[in-house]
Amino acid sequence: MAPMTDHALPGDAPTGLALVIRAVRCWREARDTGQPTQPCLARALESADAMMLAPVFDSLCVLFETAIARPMRCGEAPALSGDERLLLGIVDGSTPRRSCIDCPEGAASALDCAICSTRIMMALAVGPRGAGRH
Repeated sequence: MAPMTDHALPGDAPTGLALVIRAVRCWREARDTGQPTQPCLARALESADAMMLAPVFDSLCVLFETAIARPMRCGEAPALSGDERLLLGIVDGSTPRRSCIDCPEGAASALDCAICSTRIMMALAVGPRGAGRH
């Protein structure tokens, strides 16, 4: 099987949201094929110098699936699935999680923490275009 590095939207340096899609699609493929998710994520994120986000995206995807109580559905480039649009909206803050995912309190709290961690770590790793990088 080829390395999972082709989950990017067009462009050499992905934006934060394109990076989320790359990671989500890689994670879903790894889960579906029985591969360990974090090494696959690290390989997929390497070209964006964002390998440190592998555990962040792993947690986000696991907790998102727990909250929606089913496997996440992914689109195919360039089309986004409804789940991908929902997750992007939650991560970028345009869609409040509380208004779109009704899940038990424990799952909601865990997902909220993962969302906050994802935002913080993405800001440190990729945005705004190189801030925080040396």
